Amino acid sequence: MFTDLDLKQLAERGISVESAEKQMESFKKGFPSLTIKAAAAIDNGIMRPSDKEVGDYLKKWEDYLAGKHTILKFVPASGAASRMFKNLFEYMDGGEETDFIKEFLNNLQKFAFYSDLERVMSERPLCQKDGRAIVRALLEDMQYGKLPKGLLLFHKYEDGPRTPALEHLVEGALYAKTTSNQVNLHFTISHEHKALFEKHIADNLQAYQDKFGVKYNVSFSEQKPSTDTLAADKEGNPFRDKNGKLVFRPGGHGALIENLGEQQADVVFVKNIDNVVPDRLKEPTVKYKRLIAGVLVDLQARAFAYLKELEGEVSPDKLNEIRAFVENDLCCHLPMLEGKALKEMLIKKLNRPIRVCGMVKNEGEPGGGPFLVVNDKDQSVQLQVLESSQIADKSLMEKSTHFNPVDLVCGLKDYKGNKFDLKKFVDPMTAFISQKSKDGKELQALELPGLWNGAMADWNTIFVEVPIETFNPVKTVNDLLREQHQ
Repeated sequence: MFTDLDLKQLAERGISVESAEKQMESFKKGFPSLTIKAAAAIDNGIMRPSDKEVGDYLKKWEDYLAGKHTILKFVPASGAASRMFKNLFEYMDGGEETDFIKEFLNNLQKFAFYSDLERVMSERPLCQKDGRAIVRALLEDMQYGKLPKGLLLFHKYEDGPRTPALEHLVEGALYAKTTSNQVNLHFTISHEHKALFEKHIADNLQAYQDKFGVKYNVSFSEQKPSTDTLAADKEGNPFRDKNGKLVFRPGGHGALIENLGEQQADVVFVKNIDNVVPDRLKEPTVKYKRLIAGVLVDLQARAFAYLKELEGEVSPDKLNEIRAFVENDLCCHLPMLEGKALKEMLIKKLNRPIRVCGMVKNEGEPGGGPFLVVNDKDQSVQLQVLESSQIADKSLMEKSTHFNPVDLVCGLKDYKGNKFDLKKFVDPMTAFISQKSKDGKELQALELPGLWNGAMADWNTIFVEVPIETFNPVKTVNDLLREQHQ
């Protein structure tokens, strides 16, 4: 199947021949549908803590922070902002002045990047200051059409505008600061933007350390070439470019499970780069980040205690007690087992990474949702975040009362303090195939299991309802005109 030139290309990326052959086999076999039991809901997989419980969990997080634990804020930030400006690109290339374009042009002064745009436009003759010239100045002169979202100016402040990257520095100081005033942040970035990110953070770091009285430890990583996937033609054979070379594609955000697994931290917050708000609206975000972290450390401590007990002999009553914890608190329903078989199943289910995911009420926003899914290997039923592409019966999406805003806190170490190998908890059968094109020819692209979908399929997963105020993504440039970003 592979030529000597192919083998050289694979070796350059660190992709084994076995892995490449499995990928090509996937194009021909496809992936099975998941067995979905139900959409998760309040009291059926989604917690809605009472006011007292909220207070208790917030206290648990404060107590945890007082210990000697390493906390990290992990921000996937490699995505280019080009999709944010799709409407502007179409207009600049001769498209009509739609309502979207009119809204953009009529509200220029409200954007945080307006001052920079005005400065660029001041260098142009007045006759060039029409709508298309303005858009061209933003997308081309200011490079907003090529920059990553993390480096665009999102919000105005009296002391100057902020990018999403800087807003995440602020968030880190507000809910991920240790008692020694250390804040650890990690951004996953693309290689082409590495120098820009590093300079942006370096230029602003001291000012934010002084402002919040903290010491930031900021690190970066790139998606590994070894996580790229092969493209296939319509028949499922390797797709080659006009020079006869294999065509590789990024495997999607699921590839970042390797970056996450390399982090040295006990607890990791995960949040998308564009889901940030100005300081005046941060209070709900900070409160509920602390809340879900409190839920995590509480459940993790109880799981660790049970795992230590399971190292020795335990009575049938104790096994049933632990089973009740797994089913009621971790929402992982087990098949009917007893004795040694039950003990082994409990150890397996308790001794794995844990994550608590905030879920917001479904109000029509796009995004995956929370579901109860059957594990076909052992017939247990556990919680997972699914995308629409993973759900064969679309009516289940309509029954979903909540959706996933990508608001996670994760525990990456086992009860003995060792890091889990996160790749062992990926469900490879939750990858999917999408249709793309290159050089005018159709191709099939293999998307790896998503970071918070199949890449975390075999984690202990807990869903907690959080308010819609904590979800404020920026998908188009005009989203920055919404009240939440002004």
